[in-house]
Amino acid sequence: MDNEFEADLITLIDDEGVEHEFEIIDELENDDGHFMALVPTHQEPDELSSDAETYYIFEVIEEDGEEQLQEVEDDDLLNQLAEIFEARFNEAYYEGPED
Repeated sequence: MDNEFEADLITLIDDEGVEHEFEIIDELENDDGHFMALVPTHQEPDELSSDAETYYIFEVIEEDGEEQLQEVEDDDLLNQLAEIFEARFNEAYYEGPED
């Protein structure tokens, strides 16, 4: 039986045309829209310790029939999404089985 885990990866191109690869660690769809939580797959060694828990939240929008990712501009919405994603991360990865 093959139990290998394959990461769900996405490549984003920044404003300067540089490609950056991210792993999709969670997705959420609610009344506010469709959102993804992403972590970079490649980091410089000095960034690993300081940014070990850094992830990015993007909104999935449709433009010209294609899915695009855009930054969440609304700080209140971003904070709400961060709370939801972090609660889900903690539930999935840090809480052990209940007694």
